[in-house]
Amino acid sequence: MMNTPICEMFGIEFPLLAFTHCRDVVVAVSKAGGMGVFGAAGLTPSQLEEELAWIDAHVDGKPYGVDLIVPNKVEGKGETISPEDMLGRLPEQHKTFAHNLLAAYDVDESGLDELRVRQLTFSDNLRGAGTNAMLDVAFRHPIRLIANALGVPPRAMLEQGRAHGVAVAALVGAKEHALAQVAAGVDLLIVAGGEAGGHCGDVATMVLVPEVCRALEAAGVNTPVLAAGGIATGAQMAAAMAMGAAGAWCGSVWLTTSEAETNPVVKEKMLAASSRDTVRSRSRTGKPSRQLRSPWTDAWEAESAPKPLPMPLQSFISEPALRKVDKLSQSDHTGAKALATYWVGQAVGLMNQSMSAGQVVQDFKEDFLRAHERLNRALGA
Repeated sequence: MMNTPICEMFGIEFPLLAFTHCRDVVVAVSKAGGMGVFGAAGLTPSQLEEELAWIDAHVDGKPYGVDLIVPNKVEGKGETISPEDMLGRLPEQHKTFAHNLLAAYDVDESGLDELRVRQLTFSDNLRGAGTNAMLDVAFRHPIRLIANALGVPPRAMLEQGRAHGVAVAALVGAKEHALAQVAAGVDLLIVAGGEAGGHCGDVATMVLVPEVCRALEAAGVNTPVLAAGGIATGAQMAAAMAMGAAGAWCGSVWLTTSEAETNPVVKEKMLAASSRDTVRSRSRTGKPSRQLRSPWTDAWEAESAPKPLPMPLQSFISEPALRKVDKLSQSDHTGAKALATYWVGQAVGLMNQSMSAGQVVQDFKEDFLRAHERLNRALGA
């Protein structure tokens, strides 16, 4: 076991945490000495129960965590909104733009309204309507961490975390956000630079991590920091720890593993992509998130495109369409294959070979040691 606050906090061998929507990756990483964290934002409570029960049965008692998205600011937060009212807030301009974009690539645009109804689960979880039910499920299982991906964790998450002895983490993209999270009582900060896949800020990891660590030190706070954003190697992890982080939180690197449930078409795109083949845009969820560039993302960035809607409304426009694209792309449909995209960070340029999640952890360990040895040589040790 490495001598870091993260290894001590979770009883793990190596301070590498893996955010993933795939339960197989969670188990593989935890068994390999890191810790898997299951992304559950789009699930219903019953689906979450099924996934966590499976993890419990296969993880051999190793620690794991759960990640939710409960933003502090989102359309309809605190309101009781019917499905009809929520979907009625979608402007025709945005729906038409998505329909026309699909049609331009010969993708059948019918049935999107039905798919939008299914998207309501994600909306309920974001707005807090489903948050308590999701928390109740999560805390019935032996999780060691619960993370909120956007904003200060809700009071219920913090209170239940304390009651169950589960660490509560929050993702931050700015120094002031980190200090606000500490004041709210979080146990762990995930400091995510703009290189990250999914939701991210615009400050680079190399700048943000030491900026936050210095601010915490100046405030007399010893809350551990996990570095995130663009990290896909052990050497990068070592660099982040040299800047004050206690470990790393990675998401993108697991998308091309053999266990990952990533659309095979998108997986192949990622393996061939460079670090310049991503775009940070509000067009998928309504908040800035980094995605693999495709004609879909390019169209939404054009001057003629409608401005993205607030979260979660933009998700009702993009997600149903991209689900159709994903399904059709796997039947070798040329247009759908071109449009296919997913969240991924700039580290995609370092993800050139598909391997098992366990092997990725092992590669991190070996690369970390090589980086440590290089530093020792530089110091004449």
